[in-house]
Amino acid sequence: VQLQASGGGLVQPGGSLTLSCEASGFTSDAYTIGWFRLAPGKEREGLACISTGDGRTDYTESAKGRFTISRDNTKNTVTLQMSSLKAADTAKYYCATFPSSATCLRAYAMDDWGKGTLVTVSS
Repeated sequence: VQLQASGGGLVQPGGSLTLSCEASGFTSDAYTIGWFRLAPGKEREGLACISTGDGRTDYTESAKGRFTISRDNTKNTVTLQMSSLKAADTAKYYCATFPSSATCLRAYAMDDWGKGTLVTVSS
C-alpha cells in the first residue's frame, strides 16, 4: 500500500488543521490506517486509527476530544481533523497501515507508511 500525507502547515495555537492521507495499492478489503507523529527529541506517538472495513475508530489520550479520524473509501482517503492545536502538537505527521488497532495506537509494527507532513503550531 502506498500512502501520502498532506495538509500540514503553520497554524496558530488554538487553531485547526485537517490532514489527508491518500492511499493506493490495496490488496485487501479492510485495513487499519492510522496517524502518528514524530517530534524532534521525542518518541513516535500514535494518535488515531480507523478500520477501512467497518469504520471503527480508536484514539490515544493525546488525540481524544481534539482530533477526529474519518475515511472516504470511495476516494481511498483517510482524514485527520485537528482542533485546539497547541505548540506541543508541532511534529511531522504520518499515516500508515497497521496489523491491528492495538499496534496502530502504539505506532509500531506499521506495514506501510508514506512521507509525513509537517505541522507547526506557533504564533
